[in-house]
Amino acid sequence: MRAIAICLAFTIVAAAAYAQQPAPATKTYSSSADVAALLAKAKSDHKDGQPTVIENILHLAPYNANLEYRTAVGPAAVHEHEAEVFYVLDGSATLVTGGKLANEKRTNAENLTGTGIEGGSSQAVAKGDVVIVPENTPHWFSAINGSVVLMSLHVPRSSGAGTH
Repeated sequence: MRAIAICLAFTIVAAAAYAQQPAPATKTYSSSADVAALLAKAKSDHKDGQPTVIENILHLAPYNANLEYRTAVGPAAVHEHEAEVFYVLDGSATLVTGGKLANEKRTNAENLTGTGIEGGSSQAVAKGDVVIVPENTPHWFSAINGSVVLMSLHVPRSSGAGTH
């Protein structure tokens, strides 16, 4: 009984502490110097064997614009309820979209991951290119040419999207 009381007390304290955590600060502007500093931080934080380092550029719930510094091929993904927009800031890579995730696993309630994509269409992407990946579409950077720096934006889609 005492163990249950201790667990309950710990849960209440943890829940209260979590509830007091501030929501991520709204940030609606980043200068080119801010983005350059985030890229320098991503490069500095990069560890051997780590395919991607992500830094937040902007935040306005429910949207986040992130800087992605990719140096190696990482996992493939499917976002079930949001589209993803990529703007290539620097470098080049090969993006595969469509097909089916290989070795699919659920990472959370809204996302799937895999070791790659079976089938799909490959597209070379380079500095200045913009791509939108619709929700429920497998996508994967199958080749990274040295490194690629992206701005990614996840865009939640309503159930009525595309009905206009």
